[in-house]
Amino acid sequence: MPYTQVMHKWKSGMLHQGSKTGPPVTNRKQAIAIMLSEKKKAEGGDEEYAAGPSMEGKKRMFGRMKGMRGWNNG
Repeated sequence: MPYTQVMHKWKSGMLHQGSKTGPPVTNRKQAIAIMLSEKKKAEGGDEEYAAGPSMEGKKRMFGRMKGMRGWNNG
């Protein structure tokens, strides 16, 4: 649902939490969060929020950085 439709539903009290029988949304930020989650579902998910490198990968990366010259000047 586009931004204008979500805001119109929110202002008129027609936007509900979860389903149409849920309590109405009273917070503007919550209405925007609902719009973004519906957009993400419609697009089939978002790779931006996909799992990043594992903890092992992070340990290796930062382990290498500690040996670099100028890293954490201390």
